Amino acid sequence: MAENFDVIVIGAGPGGYVCAIRAAQLGLKVAVAEKRETLGGTCLNVGCIPSKALLVSSEDFDHAKHGLQDHGISVGEVKIDIARMQARKAEVVGANTKGIEFLFKKNKITWLKGEAKFTAPGAVEVAGKGYTAKHIVIATGSGSVPLKGVEVDEKRIVTSTGALELDKVPGHLVVIGGGVIGLELGSVWRRLGAEVTVVEFLDRITPGLDGEISKTFQQVLTKQGFQFKLGHKVTSAKTEGEQVTLTIEPAKGGAAEQIKADIVLLAIGRYAYTEGLNLAAAGVETDERGRVKTDGHYATNVPGIYAIGDVIAGPMLAHKAEEEGVALAERLAGQAGHVNYGAIPSVVYTSPEVASVGATEEELKAAGVQYVVGKFPFMANGRARALGATEGFAKILSEKGTDKLLGAHIIGADAGTLIAELTTALEFGASAEDVARVCHAHPTLSEVVKEAALAADGRALHI
Repeated sequence: MAENFDVIVIGAGPGGYVCAIRAAQLGLKVAVAEKRETLGGTCLNVGCIPSKALLVSSEDFDHAKHGLQDHGISVGEVKIDIARMQARKAEVVGANTKGIEFLFKKNKITWLKGEAKFTAPGAVEVAGKGYTAKHIVIATGSGSVPLKGVEVDEKRIVTSTGALELDKVPGHLVVIGGGVIGLELGSVWRRLGAEVTVVEFLDRITPGLDGEISKTFQQVLTKQGFQFKLGHKVTSAKTEGEQVTLTIEPAKGGAAEQIKADIVLLAIGRYAYTEGLNLAAAGVETDERGRVKTDGHYATNVPGIYAIGDVIAGPMLAHKAEEEGVALAERLAGQAGHVNYGAIPSVVYTSPEVASVGATEEELKAAGVQYVVGKFPFMANGRARALGATEGFAKILSEKGTDKLLGAHIIGADAGTLIAELTTALEFGASAEDVARVCHAHPTLSEVVKEAALAADGRALHI
């Protein structure tokens, strides 16, 4: 007889494992099916966490090589040990995944090891054994979008997974796609000495960001040595020995050209991953992009089956998945879980960082909303000067007439942390004036946020 649970979660990424923990906290009997050898999904194993570990290592290397002399610190010749850097990354990943195992044990969550597939509504099979549950949650995440003519081998032509495992610095890294993943990993290897060229189909990088931020971001990366081929598409990639020859063409038509690379990183986006789930056996519907269809409460068309995270519509962000996991678990336990999608921050972990929450200028213009812009540069912040981190600015968008905060965008040091204050303000319906009236410690980078809020009313103090 099949073992029965209150909740079975398929996938142990940020959405799945958080959903499971919250459901267990609320007294439900919970199991999680995960086919990886370790918990944590793409994010902890081959995504957010390992990439941040390498970003920090490469920033430290770059600072030691180029920044310490300004502080009167002489360290001699700076060398890079890629093997040790990769080993440290593995240690960071291991500590995180073991931490999830500990949380499973603490919360008495059963780990069903293996790939889960539906056998009927309310029933799944994992490693040849059947299980049933009142509630089944699909949290299988996403995979890297393929590109015709570019065959990934994870050695010369890699996805983000392979780009995290390189054992030496490539001479020339070509990144296909000017989005977050490509720019973050491109930054790692650029700082370590690689020549980096980004090929992007659109005429700008990071298309989801506020236009002014995106333009400044490209200028900053260009200054760091990035080369950009915007408005171009890759039509083929051929590996010959230790080199890859890429053929690229202007997106709007024109003569083709070739680029040679040591490593090619394919990073044009991610798709909802449902392979092997056997959704047909349960009758679960998907949309035209292969995402699981859900209503406003994460329910699919089949009673008792739900979906959260990258596998459904919305931004593919780990923290978005986590919030959905908590909201769904609370609903399954009879509470009222909710996610405000208007206050989901996003961060690009380059140096400087880029962070955003709420509406962009372009979105407000398209919606016909009258708004006011408040901006303040890091250059005018005392703490930023002391840190030697004066690039960038904070930008606040508020509604004309009411002063209600509509969006916030930051490019600069520690932007990912600074955006939290503005996310909180947005969540609670605050005005720019509310942010401006809050006392911010001096000297801190957070004063950039306060001054941008003051600037929305034309009264910034330090410019």
